[in-house]
Order: sequence, then structure tokens, then C-alpha cells
Amino acid sequence: MKRITPVMMALAIILSACNMPASGEPAPDVATAAALTVEAALNTTPLASPTAAQNNTEATPTFEQPMASFENVTNCRTGPGINYQRITQIRPDESVEIIGFFPPNYWIVNTDAGPCWVAGEFVTPSGSTSNVPTVTAPPTPLGGDPDAPSFAQSDGWSYVCYDGKADIVLKWVDKSTTETGYRVLRNGEIAAELPANSTTYAETINLLSGQSVGYQIQAFNEAGQSTSNVATMTCP
Repeated sequence: MKRITPVMMALAIILSACNMPASGEPAPDVATAAALTVEAALNTTPLASPTAAQNNTEATPTFEQPMASFENVTNCRTGPGINYQRITQIRPDESVEIIGFFPPNYWIVNTDAGPCWVAGEFVTPSGSTSNVPTVTAPPTPLGGDPDAPSFAQSDGWSYVCYDGKADIVLKWVDKSTTETGYRVLRNGEIAAELPANSTTYAETINLLSGQSVGYQIQAFNEAGQSTSNVATMTCP
């Protein structure tokens, strides 16, 4: 209604001018001004609604580089699993770029030693991880499992117990020529990972009187692993 009112007023002026006696016709400049008023009223563009303008504004999504951080020293390998060769170890004070994901829980990261794979349970991811591409696993390694090591017959292991501790020394026979390295298993859990051709390992652990501990030596390569018998030690 606000737009129509000036138009109607202008038309009323023109019509009244046309109905006046000829001797009293309006001056040309008056008629022209009235016509311009009508034209301007018809051509007026309504102002945009502030609400509509606000609704048309969309937030631009932001991207943050996906990164991985670690609480402990973590092995980074050539593929998703402990059978793959270790490329490097990532320290807790390092943060590396995430470049891929392998379901259900492996990240591919970029390190100074090149791209490698880390288990997700050791990773604290950050950034836009939803944009990380999903990758496929490397081909199954060729070749067979390495030959299992065995503890030396005469002095395969020794230990000394004192003050709730035990000094452990392990010695084994390297029977394989294809191993990538060795793992020392303490009560079934990995206690250490050693390079190929290793034959000894020593450590000090907490072990109270009457407690026992079992050790195994595991040879591994990209095809699989083979494990020795168990060496059991009990503090008196």
C-alpha cells in the first residue's frame, strides 16, 4: 500500500488537470513533474530484507592439517601389523602429518624416514581427520616365516633376585637367515625389539619372592614370525 499511494496521488493530479477548463490548463512543467513522479514510483526497487540477506550467508568450512601425536615411543612400519618391517620409531615429543587411514585402526603418517604405518591405539589424532583418504594394505609379503630361535642349552638364561628385583640375562641360537629382527616376549607381551642376528638380551625387572616370569624369543619378518619355547624364572 505504501508503494501505491504516491502513484494514486499523481494520477489524481493529472486527471484533475485534464478536467479543468481549457483556459485553466496546468503549466507544462507541472504536468511533466507529475508524470516523473508516477514513473519514479513505479520503478522504485524494494529494499532487500535484512533477514533474507542473513539467511543466504553460509559459513565457509575450515580445514586443519591432520596430525598425529604419541604418548610413548611408537614403531612405524611398512604395513599394518607387527609382521611388517619397522621403518623408524616416533618419539613422544614428535608430531607427524597424517596422510592416510586403513580400517579398522591404522594411520599412515609422513616421517623423516618416509611414509609408514602406526597402530591407532598409540595415536592421538587431531585436525580434519575426516578428510584423510582411506588406503589399502600393502601386498602380503613373499617368503616364509623365519626359523624359530632356541635358548642356548647350557646357559640359555640366568637371573639373580634381590630386594624385590631380578637381573635377567637371555641367550639364544639364531637359526634363521631371513629374519627382519627379534622380539623379546615377557609373559607373552613384547618387552623389546632387536635387530636381525641378535643373540642376547638383558634387563632388570621388579620381581618379588615367590613370583615367576616367563620369556620367549620371537624371530619375525614380513611373512610372519616363529617363537621359541618359554624360559621360566622364579625368585626364591
